Amino acid sequence: MRLPARPPKLLQSLLPQCHWSLPNRQNKIYLTFDDGPTPEVLPVILKTLDTYKVPATFFCVGENMQKHPGLVKEMLKQNHAIGNHTHNHISGWRVKNKTYFENVEACHKVYKSKLFRPPYGRLRASQANELKRKYKIIMWDVLSYDYDKKVLPEICFRNVIDATKSGSVIVFHDNVKALKNLEYALPRSIDFLLKKDFVFDVIK
Repeated sequence: MRLPARPPKLLQSLLPQCHWSLPNRQNKIYLTFDDGPTPEVLPVILKTLDTYKVPATFFCVGENMQKHPGLVKEMLKQNHAIGNHTHNHISGWRVKNKTYFENVEACHKVYKSKLFRPPYGRLRASQANELKRKYKIIMWDVLSYDYDKKVLPEICFRNVIDATKSGSVIVFHDNVKALKNLEYALPRSIDFLLKKDFVFDVIK
């Protein structure tokens, strides 16, 4: 099953406060991972990144960072960046703004970052307007769909290599349900994109 790797233009237009890609003249692209740190998956990701010597940005859940501080240290030791992904992986569409902001702040207390990504990409305009005062809100323009078990590993790989262009923000997931697709698609995607002369960088 092939799903569109790029977010709809309409959605992007509804949230202009967010960064959907990061245009640049150096052919840089940005590899990102959501939901971790996860002890069953993060070591696989870090080993792959180290093999190819590429950096990445991890949007981490606060409670996961509290549970696994050693994994947080390992990410930082390898010079990767960390962003806020709320404390409990909550959807901005399902809770009141006050509750949402408190959850984002709880994650910030665990690890202070100026980067934020809403779980599921679900964020009200009113929430984005408030959060942009403190955070750089990072969405994406390339979604691998590694988390969807109905999507074959080969399709995850094709999603990434077909949609990536200079400035792209690519999303994989640091969670157990993504592991099978991740193990296949991540190294192949990195290898392919390096051969196309893309330069991987962290989001700042």
